[in-house]
Amino acid sequence: MALPFLVLYLTQKLGFSTTNVGLIITSYGVGALITAPVAGRLSDQIGPLRVMKMSLLLSGLILLTFPLIRGFIPILITTLCFAITCEAFRPPSMALTSKLVAPDQLSAAFALNRLAINLGMSIGPAVGGLISMVSFSIIFWVDGATSLLAALFLVFSHKRINLQGISAEAKSISSHNFSASRRRALSDLHLIYVLLALLPVELVFSQHLAAMPLFIVDNLNMPVVVFGLLSTINTILIILFEVPLNIAIAHWPDRLALSLGALLMGVGFGAMAFTTNIVGIAATVVIWTCGEMILLPSSAAYVSKIAPADKHGEYMGLLTMGFSLAFVIGPWAGTEILHRFGAPVLWGGAFVCSCLSTVMLRLLKTKRFSATVVRT
Repeated sequence: MALPFLVLYLTQKLGFSTTNVGLIITSYGVGALITAPVAGRLSDQIGPLRVMKMSLLLSGLILLTFPLIRGFIPILITTLCFAITCEAFRPPSMALTSKLVAPDQLSAAFALNRLAINLGMSIGPAVGGLISMVSFSIIFWVDGATSLLAALFLVFSHKRINLQGISAEAKSISSHNFSASRRRALSDLHLIYVLLALLPVELVFSQHLAAMPLFIVDNLNMPVVVFGLLSTINTILIILFEVPLNIAIAHWPDRLALSLGALLMGVGFGAMAFTTNIVGIAATVVIWTCGEMILLPSSAAYVSKIAPADKHGEYMGLLTMGFSLAFVIGPWAGTEILHRFGAPVLWGGAFVCSCLSTVMLRLLKTKRFSATVVRT
């Protein structure tokens, strides 16, 4: 709830300049980038649930105090701390998801996780908008309170999740896999290849929050409400179809699902070079949303499959870090290309980048460690 209104809070409430606001938002991206691998490794060492509870607790406390902070430097530091504590939730939650289901259910499980996120992102900003009419400070307090309530929920419900079998089942992996699990994730060339293959299409996907709204409003001269409508279409499609879609393609080879998702992303964003009206833009959104619904759960599922039994957190941390890196670089690069070279170059380049990911993902070879499945 708080993050979407942070820019408005800093400019309208505190009167910060756009330059200072840009630096503060950048600090959040940097915090998200550096915390992902650390949180992933920590979840492997002390358990994902503990990291998740600490993340919710600390980020909730920071949100409660955020409206009391004044001054550029204090808010910059507070935002960085908020990013580190808040984004630490993602790798362990993904690692825990991968431990709770069978390998053939991974894509559907990650799709269900994304469904919860999209529902939250549908409700949170809408409620936040209403609260902002009363006070921006209340937004931070409500968001902080819900984080603390979520932490309490995990504290009192964690006994329902049986994690007792993890260490016992991990010992049953073969000696080859055990040797592999002792290595750092960064030494796994297969994982590095996957992350590099995903990066170009992740850079393209980041344009839906950066160059795409500028293209719609400035280049096509459409009202801002059109971008809001298109975002709603994206969210509705995800809520209605992502889980059943991933259940339907669960039997597909991993490289087929990953490459198809990347290709649909490229076709969707690339087609914007030829659109001039709302119907055409809506059609492109439907296409790249289909790619999003396939690629993002499938990539998380694939990384989970290739991770050694005791390295799920570290592998998910690096996957999250790659995604964060794309969202640090992509919005800046996309808006610069749009401004300097125009929409045809931007969307044509987006198609080429997605095709590069498509080819690299299609060339993936099957490599799986034994999956650790924990019954609930």
